[in-house]
Amino acid sequence: MSLEKRRVVLGVTGGIAAFKACSLVSRLRKWGVQVNVIMTKNATQFVAPLSFESLSNQPVVTDTFARPETWEVEHIALAKAAEVFVIAPATANIIAKLACGIADDMLSTTALATRAPLLIAPAMNTNMWTAAATQRNVEILKSRGARFIGPEGGFLACGDEGAGRMSEPEDITEAVRRLLEQRADLQGLRVVVTAGATRERLDPVRFLSNDSSGKMGFALAEAARDRGAQVTLICGATTAARPGGVTIVDVESTCDLRDALLAEGAGADIVIQAAAPADYRFETVYSQKLKKQDGEPLTLRLVENPDAAAALGAAKRPGQTFVGFAAETQALTENAAKKLAKKNLDLIVANDVTQPGAGFNTDTNIVTLLTRTDRESLPIQPKREVAERILDKVISLRAAQGEA
Repeated sequence: MSLEKRRVVLGVTGGIAAFKACSLVSRLRKWGVQVNVIMTKNATQFVAPLSFESLSNQPVVTDTFARPETWEVEHIALAKAAEVFVIAPATANIIAKLACGIADDMLSTTALATRAPLLIAPAMNTNMWTAAATQRNVEILKSRGARFIGPEGGFLACGDEGAGRMSEPEDITEAVRRLLEQRADLQGLRVVVTAGATRERLDPVRFLSNDSSGKMGFALAEAARDRGAQVTLICGATTAARPGGVTIVDVESTCDLRDALLAEGAGADIVIQAAAPADYRFETVYSQKLKKQDGEPLTLRLVENPDAAAALGAAKRPGQTFVGFAAETQALTENAAKKLAKKNLDLIVANDVTQPGAGFNTDTNIVTLLTRTDRESLPIQPKREVAERILDKVISLRAAQGEA
């Protein structure tokens, strides 16, 4: 896809990494992208606006109240023109402003007004990045659909070592390219995604569950949303920040998940089951907290839960595409292939959760995609990249079946 004359707005804030943004502009310009740069007052202390004007061949905006070259309201004009809005470097200050909706300079005002995809490349001291306030602000922005790239670990300008270094310009440029080339191949389709762990209650304070964070399901919901789908996210217990722009249905137990799947899946074009339901529940659920019995052992009896995926598969109608997950510790592809057939799936995503960088509570995954006719093993990748590959496979399956 040609990027000629595509429009990117780049916000540059006050940090030593501001000099790297020059390389970012240069790389985008080589692809033919038009780049409009907005600098904060502090950013101009690190890099002169003239540098960005020379690289972008566009005037640099720094002052909300400067006399405009046209009669357009400048921050609104740039907000509307942006196809991707990038902030690199992004200080803790601008992240906090965006999270709180504060608009007190040209950059924060324009960012608040834009409806373009927002890509944020943080750069700050390690302790500032890991501070509870910053992490909460990041979660808020992610829940609204903002994308983050980095920060990376390493030696920082302040002398500390750790997370806080801005991602390299080539990595940010590649992320921008992906956003500009973002497809709308799920436009008009309804997609249901499940995420997180189910919980089976023993008493009011104890439950049986697993380590699923919801990250893989959330990545799938975000990717489907960004490709134009109407997304419903059936959500169990999770620890990751929930995505914005999707309809969320909360569930607790595996039986709740089954009921929600049958209800929401009936009208869906695509169902992707990334949740980790408990296979068993307690035969007896106590209304009061169980107490110790003076050293006597406690015996609890478990009964098998209904198979939510199999129940949905049994109700499958023509034109629907069902995707399942198989988190295994042994015989990966053999066990996944059995589930593919048993649950009436079109595609199953298998991962060995014993591998470093795969499975629960990680930002990456290592998966094998299995259909009834082929299998494809993917290398370790961020879960968002894995989600895109899964959706690519779904699209190709539907095209082969003659579905839109």
